[in-house]
Amino acid sequence: MSLSLENIVKRYKSETVLDGVSLDVARGETLVLFGPSGAGKTVLLRLIAGVIDPDEGRIAIGGQDMTGVEPEDRGLGMAFQNFALFPHMDARKNIAAPLTARRMDKASMAETVSRVARMLKIEHVLHHKPKELSNGQKQRTSLARALAAAPDVLLLDDPLRNVDAKLRFEMRLELPRLLKSQGATVIYVTQDYKEAMALGDTIAVLDAGQIHQIGTPEDIYLRPATVEIARLFGDPVINLLDVTPQMVDGRVQAMLSGVAVPLGAAFEQAVGRDCTLGIRAEALKFVPADTAGAIPVTIETEAPLNEKTITLALTRNGREVMISRPATQEAPSMGVAHVLPDPSSLHLFERATGRRIVGAAKATVPQGALQ
Repeated sequence: MSLSLENIVKRYKSETVLDGVSLDVARGETLVLFGPSGAGKTVLLRLIAGVIDPDEGRIAIGGQDMTGVEPEDRGLGMAFQNFALFPHMDARKNIAAPLTARRMDKASMAETVSRVARMLKIEHVLHHKPKELSNGQKQRTSLARALAAAPDVLLLDDPLRNVDAKLRFEMRLELPRLLKSQGATVIYVTQDYKEAMALGDTIAVLDAGQIHQIGTPEDIYLRPATVEIARLFGDPVINLLDVTPQMVDGRVQAMLSGVAVPLGAAFEQAVGRDCTLGIRAEALKFVPADTAGAIPVTIETEAPLNEKTITLALTRNGREVMISRPATQEAPSMGVAHVLPDPSSLHLFERATGRRIVGAAKATVPQGALQ
């Protein structure tokens, strides 16, 4: 079923938690609701579920207005952070609860529970009650119960939050396939940008109760609407440098470490304006000193991170920049070095408002960013 939110407002006393939130999720689509803690993500899920009511706005599921419709009548599957497991039932019975309610035959029920439990790697604790489970196992049991029911609309509130790193990585690969096979319309809440990019057909960035950008994972990463969104997506965080682009000999450029960096004709609208130049760490490459346009930097330190190495360097003006390269690629590790930015991967934001002006239209998402 499709899901539609129109100008949703939710207040608690004098605080407005959600302020005019509108979303449309197509049937079978997975929308990731991404944002920092306190953005209003869980509150929005509870409104959709019918646990609480909006102060303003309209929620429709499958084209039907949900005003006054009780949670149990909305046809939703839910997995929230507080687990909400039945304490007197073991994990197997908790997972099977929605199937029991719908009177599924025992053989089909057993097969469904086993299949989902195997996928979430909790088959060995199916006979344990919630008090005997770790938080990670409780969270996976709650997720398994939601998935086993195969609802038309599935609400998942950071369901991998308490899961160990190895399993979390595996689930980023497995969950999209499972969700697609069920055909459910999914809203998935997370604070992990890699999880958002791996799982979402669409990402909605929620902050301070408002949606700031909606787009595909590639849109969000390559064309962030604001400096703050650019900061939230990427590891290490995007390099942000104050510049004032100028037109010199018919070309738009900005100065870094005393070197003119060509920005391209698309940046002409930014000439003379106070801007913030965004350069992702993977868009800076070490080059020989005599390379045209090479920017001198002084290397402070480097950190090997498995498949990549991150270098922290300083420009001549003392501004920090991060450079990311494959771990197998040789590069200077100390002293003076030179880097060259990929012109197709540059972002430019208005300094006063933080809004994106232009940039990164032809760049690509680096390998591994969607995992």
